[in-house]
Amino acid sequence: MKVKDLMTKDVTCVQTTDTIQKASQVMQQLNVGSVPVCQNNKVVGMCTDRDIAIKAVANGSPHTTPVSQCMSTQVVTCTPETDAHEAADLMSRHMIRRLPVCDNTGNIVGICAIGDLATVDIHINEAGDALSKISQPTPGQNAIH
Repeated sequence: MKVKDLMTKDVTCVQTTDTIQKASQVMQQLNVGSVPVCQNNKVVGMCTDRDIAIKAVANGSPHTTPVSQCMSTQVVTCTPETDAHEAADLMSRHMIRRLPVCDNTGNIVGICAIGDLATVDIHINEAGDALSKISQPTPGQNAIH
């Protein structure tokens, strides 16, 4: 099965100049934990609720801080033709829950979430395996019980 068969096609993005408040509002409205950051329909970053909390709010940054100040710029993407197995492997290797899906010109055309992979039988629960690897604390990170 291909990512194009699983992905969400109606993707909301924010711009690098949008505020962290706007990004937070988009996440709240969509009930998601991250949003792609785009310029001219090209993904230039991802902004997560954790990015906002840890990189901006915890440092006392105002809600008017631009998303560019806290977004992750090392974005892993895939194409609509990427196999679901490969998408699960990418998520596991890079410890991410969402993959922006870009066409051959680099334009965002969708997003594939770990939950999308969990809805199909993609070989011995690869989505569950990916999620368990993603959810493991990194070395030196304290788990809260």
